[in-house]
Amino acid sequence: MSERKRANTPTVKELERVLFGGRRSGNHVDEVWPNLFLGNMSIANDRYSLWKLGISHVLNAAHGKQHCEGGPEFYGSSVEYYGVPADDSPSFDLSRYFQPCADHIHRVLNSPGARLLVHCAVGVSRSASLVLAYLMIYQQLPLLEAIITVKQHRWIFPNRGFLKQLRALDIRLYGSENSAPERRAPQRT
Repeated sequence: MSERKRANTPTVKELERVLFGGRRSGNHVDEVWPNLFLGNMSIANDRYSLWKLGISHVLNAAHGKQHCEGGPEFYGSSVEYYGVPADDSPSFDLSRYFQPCADHIHRVLNSPGARLLVHCAVGVSRSASLVLAYLMIYQQLPLLEAIITVKQHRWIFPNRGFLKQLRALDIRLYGSENSAPERRAPQRT
């Protein structure tokens, strides 16, 4: 892939302006990248709808939270489950899950026939942040491009703390405007 020059990482306020634009309602689930679905707890708790969508894997970004318990016992052997016990709080350190979840998403999407649902309670903050981190780490999309890519399919709005953590990831992965982008090879699992 050729190196691209890019502008500085947008500020949190600039990112919020981009996120606030466009449609502000969403479905229970949307395909935001090939075979990668972003959704809410309603779809995650509907095994029949998941079966109709061909979902083979679920990443729950609200594991253990009220109404988002999920787990292997709920899905049985037909769906592989991965849980992240994240709070939708600006002070919660979601960044510690960026690389492990990106690795998991990458592994799943490289499995033949796999279709992955990433969800939290509403499907706009925790789960969206993990999908954005995956797109940044494995698809080499700068944060703003990742947001625009997902927003073409689903309205998202990560909380301010998660946006700050995603900005830090963007800066770490791509450097600043005055230097060539530093593309770090993704860590393989």
